Amino acid sequence: MKQMIRSAATAAAITVSGLLGTAVPAQAYPVDCAILLCLAGGWPASAPCTHARTVFIRRITPWPIEPPLQIWRCPMRASFSSPAASSPKKRLINIASHTAPSMSLPDSLLPLVPVQAEEQADLDISGDAYDFVRTIRVYHIRFSQRRNKDGDCIRSDATRLGSYGVQGDYHWLRSSVAQVPPASALPRPPHCASVSYRAVFVDWRDHAGNYGFEEVRY
Repeated sequence: MKQMIRSAATAAAITVSGLLGTAVPAQAYPVDCAILLCLAGGWPASAPCTHARTVFIRRITPWPIEPPLQIWRCPMRASFSSPAASSPKKRLINIASHTAPSMSLPDSLLPLVPVQAEEQADLDISGDAYDFVRTIRVYHIRFSQRRNKDGDCIRSDATRLGSYGVQGDYHWLRSSVAQVPPASALPRPPHCASVSYRAVFVDWRDHAGNYGFEEVRY
C-alpha cells in the first residue's frame, strides 16, 4: 500500500504537470489534493509538488496561521472516471487531475480559513494508509526568558500545537517549548540566558516514514 500511495503521488504530479502544460490555469486543480498526494509521496520533484509545498508553507506563515493541509477541500469521495469502484491509486490520480474551479489557491478576497477547523475529509481516513496526515504538527512558538535585576529567571511560554484528528479535522492545544522537536532552531540554553523566539514550525512524516520539517521566523 505504501508503494501504491507513493506511485500515486508521482503519477498525480505527472498528471497535473500535463494539465498545467495545456490551457488549464494553475488555479484550476485542487491544490489540497496535490498537497495530500505530494506529502504522502515525499514531495517528489515536479512543478505541481513544488507549488503544493509552497502553498503548504505559505499557510503557516503569519498572519493568520492556517491548517497547512485543508483536506476538506479535496473531493476524495468523488470518482471522475467511471461508475465502477476504482483502486485507491486511480482514485487519487483522478482527484488530482480533476479541474475544479472551486478548489483554488487562497484568494485575499475570500474569507480566511479559521485557525480551528471542524471540517473533515469527505471519506473515512481513519485507516493506516492515511496516518501520514495525522503526523503533521504545527508549533506556534512564542517564547522568551531573561533574568531580572534580582537574578530571578523570568520566562514566558505561549507555545501552541496545531494537529489533525482522525478524520483530518484541525485543532490547536496549549503546548510548551519543551515539546518543540529538536529540528527547530529554537535556542535551548542550559541556563537562563536571554532568549526571545517567535516562529511557526511544522513537521511531518511521509507515507514511508521519512521525516520532514520547515520553520518560519517572524
